[in-house]
Amino acid sequence: MKAIHIADESLINPTNPISLNLIGAGGTGSHMLMALGKIHASLLALGHPGLHVHLYDDDLVTELNKGRQLFADAEVGLHKSVALINRVNRFWGTNWKAVTRKFRSAEVAELPGGGRACIFVTCVDNVPARFDVAEVLRRMSVKNRHDRDRPLYWLDCGNTQMTGQALLGTVTPIEQPPLEAYRTVAYMPMVTEEFGHMLREADTGDDTPSCSAAEALEKQDLFINPSVANEAADILWKLLKDHNLFYKGFFKNLETYRTEGIKVG
Repeated sequence: MKAIHIADESLINPTNPISLNLIGAGGTGSHMLMALGKIHASLLALGHPGLHVHLYDDDLVTELNKGRQLFADAEVGLHKSVALINRVNRFWGTNWKAVTRKFRSAEVAELPGGGRACIFVTCVDNVPARFDVAEVLRRMSVKNRHDRDRPLYWLDCGNTQMTGQALLGTVTPIEQPPLEAYRTVAYMPMVTEEFGHMLREADTGDDTPSCSAAEALEKQDLFINPSVANEAADILWKLLKDHNLFYKGFFKNLETYRTEGIKVG
């Protein structure tokens, strides 16, 4: 029987914009924020209250960020999160917020709303940050289980030079309605659970910034970031529009132009 995940009831009939934390405003995160803007505008057109996003990143825009990341000459020297959120707010009339600091478990109590949100999206370039987010979500799921902004889903995005992946997990089991035609899946493991061993093996500990645009492109090719961001955003779009998922993620190889979906269940 085909496996399916049905969205949490609070996402199916929301009365307020759905809170979402986007962590990382670099190569993938900058493109993901633009995709979230499209999702928000499209949800509004369908009578949905849309999204409310907090973007976390403490980095400043440099000359090297132009091209592969979505930054212009006039934004050099600004915080990435501020530059991007200002642009989105002007373009779509949103009131999304930039947070010019890292999302860290040790400082989460100092973040807006205690760092809480229904959906977390990570576009970070190091493994320890992912495990730190996992720890935050585990703590929040216990302390804030009845909170309107309790964490429900975590979408993680990552990539190498020519490959990328995304995986949507549930922070806790999501109550599923009884269905005769499909096998419902209440819990989808988070990335640190399903691929924790792979993350640890891939962790080189090297997060040194590139010294030139050419060096940056040796680490991540020009179009791998927007490719991963757009397809990952499509998972969220289906969850919020159709309220169900048959696929919870994917592996992508931009060199061979192949994408392999990861099925629910």
